[in-house]
Amino acid sequence: MTAAPAVRSHVRRNFSSHAQEYERYAVVQARVIARLVGLLRERAPFRGPVLDIGCGTGLLAAALRPLCPQVTLVVSDLAHGMTCQARRRLPEALALDADGCSLPLAGARFSLVCSSSVYQWVPDLEKAFGEADRVLLPGGVFAFALFGHETLFELKNSHHFALSQVGEGRSSHFQTFPDIQLVRGAMEKGGFHSLHVFEEREIEYHPDVTRLLRSLKGIGAQNASAHRPPGLASRRVMQCMAEHYTRQYGGPEGVPATYQVIYGVGVKGD
Repeated sequence: MTAAPAVRSHVRRNFSSHAQEYERYAVVQARVIARLVGLLRERAPFRGPVLDIGCGTGLLAAALRPLCPQVTLVVSDLAHGMTCQARRRLPEALALDADGCSLPLAGARFSLVCSSSVYQWVPDLEKAFGEADRVLLPGGVFAFALFGHETLFELKNSHHFALSQVGEGRSSHFQTFPDIQLVRGAMEKGGFHSLHVFEEREIEYHPDVTRLLRSLKGIGAQNASAHRPPGLASRRVMQCMAEHYTRQYGGPEGVPATYQVIYGVGVKGD
């Protein structure tokens, strides 16, 4: 069960190199964290160690701290620059570089495993969710938010249109994210019960397409598809894409960028 493959080295490099400016642009990601913490608040307090997978700059871990004030907090990220930023924010936490598909941790150790805006980048959700299950204590909670396949549909549609007009036969190679059926299936195969999987939309407005693309680059969210061409597009394609995006989707508030956010909460069996 996989989405279109992402090259892990590209993901690691992109996010690590933008760690210091990430929070300046991560507006939607901050909203998603607040929503995820709200879902977990009704299950608190957590009385065993807590693991944050793909911790980024530590925003989620810091927001969770009031729900688990006395327990060991472990923050991990594939991108070393992000792990360092999280460690600076939470000096009391244990920090390590780790791939969510292959955690360097012993099994049955954590009361909560959580993650926000990360799992859309993993190459195999079933494997990643299986790792979360492996390191959880019996009865432990697994909670996450990830971006689904309809995320940034305006940008993808506009790029497809531009390629059809001036792309000289090139096809679009945007990385695809998982849909909710794939996410729910991966949770079920991971052995979780009491599942709560649902989706919501978050919309962020930008003055123009150029600043939208700058924002995406600022958080490290460049295309990491294994099939991407050397460059996103020629200048003619980019100009056509921006014009179509503005014409088709723009309005008084600017150009919208829509994020499909898939939330999941499950419990490991005894």
